[in-house]
Amino acid sequence: MKVNVVRDVLQRNTQIAEENQKIFRDYNIFVFNVMSSPGAGKTTFLVQTIERIKERFRVGVIEGDVASQIDAERIKATGVPVIQVNTGGACHLDASMVRKALSHLPLSELEVVIIENVGNLVCPAEWKLGEDLKVSLLSVPEGDDKPMKYPLMFTESDVLIINKIDLLPHFNFNMDQVEKVVKGFNPVIDIFKLSCTTLEGFDAWLKFLIPKIEEVRK
Repeated sequence: MKVNVVRDVLQRNTQIAEENQKIFRDYNIFVFNVMSSPGAGKTTFLVQTIERIKERFRVGVIEGDVASQIDAERIKATGVPVIQVNTGGACHLDASMVRKALSHLPLSELEVVIIENVGNLVCPAEWKLGEDLKVSLLSVPEGDDKPMKYPLMFTESDVLIINKIDLLPHFNFNMDQVEKVVKGFNPVIDIFKLSCTTLEGFDAWLKFLIPKIEEVRK
């Protein structure tokens, strides 16, 4: 019975996610969902991304957290509209939460919506939100064993950002092993290695992202 209940919940979520995606298509909005463990650098990554695309595209953000508006305030400082969603204990955003947040965003004025999911390497991976792209972050200080411990996150993601590469000299992090393991789970995943501090590798991420946005805007 428990399995059936979980299946029903996920099926209902998928249905709402598909409805969300139709809304995004009606407005020609590109959406990407950013997932990681706490402290991997999601918010800094998004701030740096927004600062580099906001002159070209109109961006809005849905900020997910268990509690507080700390990250939403950091995003707000970039000048883009941001809606905070506090889950009150849930370890992920679901499609219904995103739907409610959409009513508070000026969709007719946006070209990109970024969803920053709750910090967790397990729960967010299963829940579709209506996004075009699932982006996971793994930071060097977390260790190179995380893809083996949490394979679903890396299997479900379209993109893996390996963040904080400026710290590689200080950690025993086997980059080749991470790429091998992740590609074993997900051969078509795109992997970008960058630092949000030095901005090394950031141009490659933007070179990938911008055409994706423009394709939806056509």
